Amino acid sequence: VQLQPSGGGLVQAGGSLRLSCAASGPTLRRYGMGWFRQAPGKEREFVAGISWTGGSAYYQDSVKGRFTISRDNAKNTVYLQMNSLKPEDTAVYYCAATSGSIIRVDGMDYWGKGTQVTVSS
Repeated sequence: VQLQPSGGGLVQAGGSLRLSCAASGPTLRRYGMGWFRQAPGKEREFVAGISWTGGSAYYQDSVKGRFTISRDNAKNTVYLQMNSLKPEDTAVYYCAATSGSIIRVDGMDYWGKGTQVTVSS
């Protein structure tokens, strides 16, 4: 599975961005998907995850109510809608896929390259 994220950029605080993660190769239909981020000098952290059916979604507490993860299995794509962005959301964002049931940094099978999100104050 090859994952290609897009949609990062520079936005002012309070603004919105939508990240996309398109997959090539095997279908994502049977994979749990996650978005992670890594800020300079910090460890990579979980942001949001979604089950392979799309029926369950999980969020880091700091993004609950602001970020929404979704997936379109027909398009082999996962999205992260980010609203009310804050400077502390600035990081490189990564999408990843797992054939397992737990979506976490050390549980993913495939990783995409990162996309930079910068939120100015």
